[in-house]
Amino acid sequence: MRVLLDECLPRRLKHHLPGHDVQTVPEMEWAGKRNGELLRRAAGEFDVFVTVDRRLPHEQQLTMFRIAVIVLTARSNRLPDLLPLVPPTLEVLPRARPGEAVVVGGRPVR
Repeated sequence: MRVLLDECLPRRLKHHLPGHDVQTVPEMEWAGKRNGELLRRAAGEFDVFVTVDRRLPHEQQLTMFRIAVIVLTARSNRLPDLLPLVPPTLEVLPRARPGEAVVVGGRPVR
């Protein structure tokens, strides 16, 4: 799968998602783009957008975008807090559907 990591995630997280083509928002030179524009750009090149922005599914009409969203819910966006979410993320990636958000982690999206 082609995976885009949000700029709020540590770049090193990409090395923990083997078997997937993973890029970061800064690598794509899309840093600073608002969520709607970012999702529009990403939808043409990626299958899944991974973020810790729990508000994104509520602020964007995801069905308008041909990309799946995975929201990681951890204590922080630091790599040590995100690493326990890697196995369930790898499990969810193949089932992620465009226009839908999947929450991975302990705290639900509100």
